[in-house]
Amino acid sequence: VNVNGGAVALGHPIGATGARILTTLLYAMEARGARRGLASLCIGGGEALAMVVERVP
Repeated sequence: VNVNGGAVALGHPIGATGARILTTLLYAMEARGARRGLASLCIGGGEALAMVVERVP
């Protein structure tokens, strides 16, 4: 679930998709006071990536 809406086009420079998604996740976690977050990415050809992030005090 994208907590900021449902747009597919995020607007990022070529080759920086992972950094763009991770940075967006970190800002969303901070804004909501979340401890854990999950970022996922479809990379085509039936493959996907996922990353779980945890903020530690």
